Amino acid sequence: MDYRALKQEIIEYSREIGIDKIGFASAAPFTELKDRLLRQQALDYQSGFEEKDINKRVEPSRIFDEPRSIIAIALAYPSKMRESVKGKQGARRGIFCRASWGEDYHTVLRDRLSKLEAFIAAKAPEAHFRSMVDTGELSDRAVAERAGIGWSGKNTSIITPEFGSYVYLGEMITNLPLEPDKPIENRCGTCTKCLDACPTGALVQGGQLNAKRCIAFLTQTKDFMPAEFRDKLGNRLYGCDTCQTVCPENKGIDFHLHEEMEPDPEAVKPLLEPLVSMSNKEFKQTFGSMSGSWRGKKPIQRNAIIALAHFKEESALPSLMDVLFHDVRPVLRGTAAWAIAKIGGEKAREALILAKEKESDSAVKEEIEKGISLLN
Repeated sequence: MDYRALKQEIIEYSREIGIDKIGFASAAPFTELKDRLLRQQALDYQSGFEEKDINKRVEPSRIFDEPRSIIAIALAYPSKMRESVKGKQGARRGIFCRASWGEDYHTVLRDRLSKLEAFIAAKAPEAHFRSMVDTGELSDRAVAERAGIGWSGKNTSIITPEFGSYVYLGEMITNLPLEPDKPIENRCGTCTKCLDACPTGALVQGGQLNAKRCIAFLTQTKDFMPAEFRDKLGNRLYGCDTCQTVCPENKGIDFHLHEEMEPDPEAVKPLLEPLVSMSNKEFKQTFGSMSGSWRGKKPIQRNAIIALAHFKEESALPSLMDVLFHDVRPVLRGTAAWAIAKIGGEKAREALILAKEKESDSAVKEEIEKGISLLN
């Protein structure tokens, strides 16, 4: 088998099926990554969504029999909407991060990887594969960096020369000995714009993220959002784009190469007030095909309540009071109490005092009491 020729055929086929960038890496252990992950673990900077076994994350041989190489792919996604919608007083809107626009990227990339597997298998019947997107054991970014897809920026994103950091990543471990590509030069230099702009200081230093302070992580949690972060959320419903939008490498970058990645403006910038009372069925119909829906509606609704407080939207007070008095979920009742207090006014005070008398959950009561103190 001429593996050099096969590699070239794979590259050419990848373009035919809509893979925007492809690279090849060795399947050797990611020893430097292991050291970083151990430091992150010791500092309690991990989100908890990652694979728990660090050895599986850095040693391909732990998850694949006799790996010889890894194929990394990247697909570029849009950074701007072709048609947008704007919120206004009385009709405020939230925002999903760009990486959640369009069809769930896990589905899109798995489609490309599946086609690539079938192509390679037809050329090399002895080939075996293990493909993964985001939720696999390996670090997508570490593989992409080694494969020359891009460099690992100070914002911890892979930055490509062609598409900036607006790319989805996936990879395929294989037993085929495909020649590796060379990593590319890091171009971040002395720039610290992403570190300076991070709303919560989650970027501890270049290339190091405290995930527990990152808004992208916080928007996906299901419990009460810690009070110190609520005013930082703005109108974000899922994810955060700040460290990407300020990056000079992303200036002017906006690719519309895949129709399934095009956003529905009403879905990615939804009206906040209807979202607060949305049923499970309505939520699945509206957001079910987006990656940002994976944690269900509770975190999104909690974030919508915080966003209404951000806008100090007085017209939303009746809806927030309805949550405070009738929602069965303590996290939403307590968050509504906080939001009502932030919006303020005599009606807000009366509602919180009444709610304090009726509420039985201790955590919600604490939020109500904090809210009343804000109004005093």
